[in-house]
Amino acid sequence: MVVIEVETRKREEVVDITERIREAVRGKSGIAVVYSTHTTTGLIINEAEAGLMEDIIAHLSNLVPYRAGYRHDMIDSNADAHIKASLLGNSVIIPVEDGRLLLGTWQRILFVELDGPRRRKVHVIVYEAEKG
Repeated sequence: MVVIEVETRKREEVVDITERIREAVRGKSGIAVVYSTHTTTGLIINEAEAGLMEDIIAHLSNLVPYRAGYRHDMIDSNADAHIKASLLGNSVIIPVEDGRLLLGTWQRILFVELDGPRRRKVHVIVYEAEKG
């Protein structure tokens, strides 16, 4: 298992972590499980175009507004981040062949911060295919 640290700078942002995941799977074949251990982050596979990444954050914020009277806000004021993370999910699975992520032309692995800025951890585990 490889642990990747992601440092975010904003409360909500999308960070392309594809190259760091490529490094983690080098020389392996099988399936990679990329997993965030945080309840206010998400992982998705999509295009890493700047406008699209801003659109993703904007639409999540429209869907689940900040401080909209959530009960959890009495504790942390971050209920929106938990709800958004629940909608996205905290893991992605990618096939790996000869150390290469089998992603489509425009697909990237995106870490979605929803309660930053923070220092986060993403775990990468490759379940290797049997040879032969």
